[in-house]
Amino acid sequence: SLSSSGAKKALSIIRKHRLWETFLVEKLNFTWDEVHEVAEQLEHVESDKLVDQLDLFLSFPKVDPHGDPIPDKNGELVEEHSKVLSKLPVNSSCVCVGVKDSSPSFLKYLDKNGIALGNRMQILEKEEFDNSIHIQIQDRRLHLSHLIASNLYVK
Repeated sequence: SLSSSGAKKALSIIRKHRLWETFLVEKLNFTWDEVHEVAEQLEHVESDKLVDQLDLFLSFPKVDPHGDPIPDKNGELVEEHSKVLSKLPVNSSCVCVGVKDSSPSFLKYLDKNGIALGNRMQILEKEEFDNSIHIQIQDRRLHLSHLIASNLYVK
């Protein structure tokens, strides 16, 4: 396990990484599948003032574009209590709040199928054979594999 100074440094890097991802998506029109590599480079900026101003400029976001919590200036991390979509019963309504897998291929799949954070979904049916699920998002019905449904966080 990390020492307290190691944990503080790790949270600082996580904070910078997630703030930069948010900035790239919200202000520079990157897609959520493009931001990780660029944020990896930007997270090593040492200026606390720059990071604090970035946080202010973005109006102190609580989560990044993938739904992951952003630590505050003091390193406090507010964990959202969410579940994976695959665990919910039929007829459940929920909102997509994050992704477990933030790989570009998964994020592109979600974009292609119109699945985004904030989408309200209803579980219509579950297939016993392969645990895939049928959901409704607005007026669209989608059939999701168990793997896809297991990588979507919902509330």
